[in-house]
Amino acid sequence: MDRIGILGGTFDPIHLGHLMLGRQAYEEYKLDSIWFMPSKIPPHKRDHTITRADARCAMVEAAIRPYPHFVLSDFELKRAGGNTYTADTLRLLKAAYPDTEFYFILGADSIRDIEKWYYPEYVLKAVTFLAAERECEEQKRSLDRQIAYLTGKYSARILRLHCMEMDVSSAQIRERLAEGEPVDEFLPPEVLSYINRTGLYQKGPQGNRSDNVNRHAAVHTPPY
Repeated sequence: MDRIGILGGTFDPIHLGHLMLGRQAYEEYKLDSIWFMPSKIPPHKRDHTITRADARCAMVEAAIRPYPHFVLSDFELKRAGGNTYTADTLRLLKAAYPDTEFYFILGADSIRDIEKWYYPEYVLKAVTFLAAERECEEQKRSLDRQIAYLTGKYSARILRLHCMEMDVSSAQIRERLAEGEPVDEFLPPEVLSYINRTGLYQKGPQGNRSDNVNRHAAVHTPPY
């Protein structure tokens, strides 16, 4: 049975923190590969402008090229309809790949908020979760308590991913790029080269990055 790690997100843009999580999951849990899965229209970002899918995929492809065990998956992007919920994605993945064991990689904050997701009772039983740590000891203890709570309530299987999350978000990187501030420490060189070459995230008409703005999607609660 294949053991596949799923690392989802808008990747707008993909940054070194994403690659760090993927490498740690692959090495620590002896996975066969890591699928980087760009999301289509994340429900929790329905009021945000999302960069067009082809540009986000191009950046992911550039970032993971040096890693033969990393794979770009367009599984969510190919789905029909509007919002893409994790519960639906996992259900479809398990149906399409019945002989595969999936591991869902995410940060500590997502574990704390996971009961707000769409059908958390299904999500938490569908796959094994690999949760990244935070540097603060109190936050680590808080995560331990949350894992114990979710395990008891939902019979969830949540394992610790022993690497720290990078203290930067894609939104912060976009802001820095728009202001002309350096981002070399956060982005793979191949991704930065793509951004500079295409003018992505720059202010003005050249920086117009989206052909997919989800401002009229139906409102659903919870968000994922």
